[in-house]
Amino acid sequence: MKLSLSIVAATCLASAGAFTAPILQSATRHSSSLEAVTRKDFVAGALGTLIMTPLVASADSRPTYLTEPTDEFKANEEKAMEFKRKQLIIKKKFTDVIERFMTVSKSEKALVEDLNELQDLVIQTGGMPLGIKKEDIYKQFRKKKAAGYFTVKVEIAYQALIREISYQQSPNTEKDEANPL
Repeated sequence: MKLSLSIVAATCLASAGAFTAPILQSATRHSSSLEAVTRKDFVAGALGTLIMTPLVASADSRPTYLTEPTDEFKANEEKAMEFKRKQLIIKKKFTDVIERFMTVSKSEKALVEDLNELQDLVIQTGGMPLGIKKEDIYKQFRKKKAAGYFTVKVEIAYQALIREISYQQSPNTEKDEANPL
């Protein structure tokens, strides 16, 4: 329902009289209708208009909400679900290799193979999948390292994995010509 400003102003002026004290008629008669409006009546009407104007303006500018999702929204939701499905598949591959590294692999050859497989997965996926943090992997691998011994070959594969994860998460491929290092 849209109200025009003039209707609101007229309503405010009319209602403002209810909040003012009765005016005693002076002995002299006023010659025009403009002089009949006292300063108090004018201020009360103007104040009422100032109070009501933002309320009417805000009522007209309320946002309308959609009742059904748009086609663009549905397409974006489908893309997001597809991305999550792919990430879950990748995460399963990562967790399988990590679990095998932590529990099954005991020999140097098996440990190196698992670390190399993890490094290959990091390269293929361009980093870590959603839900797996590099710090968590590092903690697990350090537990394995502390529990048993890491030979030189296992340590080299472990350091290569760490470097690859760091590189994939922040690949700084731009060369700084001003810096000689």
